[in-house]
Amino acid sequence: MVIIIILAALIIMGAIVLVIIGFNPPDSDDSALQKRLEEFSTRGETVNLEELELSQPFAERIIYPAARKLGEVAIKFTPENALRATTKKLELAGNPGRIDPTMFLALRFIVGAVFGAILFLVFGLMPQKWPLGRELLILMAFMVLGFFFPELWISSLITRRQKEVRKAMPDALDLLTICVEAGLGFDAAMAKVSEKWENELSLAFGRAIREVQLGKIRREALRDMADRLGLPEMTSFVAAVIQSEQLGVSMAKVLRIQSDQMRVKRRQYAEEEAHKAPIKMLIPMALLIFPSLMIVLLTPAALRLFHSALGAMLR
Repeated sequence: MVIIIILAALIIMGAIVLVIIGFNPPDSDDSALQKRLEEFSTRGETVNLEELELSQPFAERIIYPAARKLGEVAIKFTPENALRATTKKLELAGNPGRIDPTMFLALRFIVGAVFGAILFLVFGLMPQKWPLGRELLILMAFMVLGFFFPELWISSLITRRQKEVRKAMPDALDLLTICVEAGLGFDAAMAKVSEKWENELSLAFGRAIREVQLGKIRREALRDMADRLGLPEMTSFVAAVIQSEQLGVSMAKVLRIQSDQMRVKRRQYAEEEAHKAPIKMLIPMALLIFPSLMIVLLTPAALRLFHSALGAMLR
């Protein structure tokens, strides 16, 4: 039992280390060495490559390279379709913590093992032992829950990001319309939107502008931006902008029409969420509020009935 507890503790510690590495990815080896070399050069010291590598922290010398090697081994046994689907989900979620698909897939197995190890420790410390079959069944259920927990987390991030983009689109399109009507080009108007706010939509616009500046065709950059957001509203907006470019339609007119449509869709979405609220309130009311009310209202009557003659007959 002591050996099993030690192994479970080692699994949990390893999972914590890998999660920290995944959410705080280090710089590449070349950039880290370059930074250390610049530090030594500014201080006027002369060092060789071995001293420079030994001057780095332990995590950058041992832990991070080992994690990279593990990731390279894991990616060889991961199906290409799973990696592609995971990459798509991470892009839709905004690439939280700069996690790569290999680390995310490994994180699912690690979280499942952590859930199982924690529950196994609880079973080991319980004074009253359960039957082995029941423990295994509960242990497998928790491991499956831990395996799907990162998937649920990334899905919630995608939903929250899309809600934020959908909420910000009408105001951003209004600013785009004003800038284009004032004489700015579409790229300059997108840059103004990117500078004006700090949200997911402005970040998406800023990335598209940087891609155009690096030589990418604007319509391809806009289509890639729509694919990274995964919103039908953004897809229709990009299609309207590309079509206006190809047909020579006034960009300001197209942007104003798109802005009005986005505002109507945002109001309809808010009304839809408001209509869902009563249905969602039924669950906490039925499980929490109604039982509490029944206890508060019926407990005095039950006590009086218990001490009455009818209660004495029932006893």
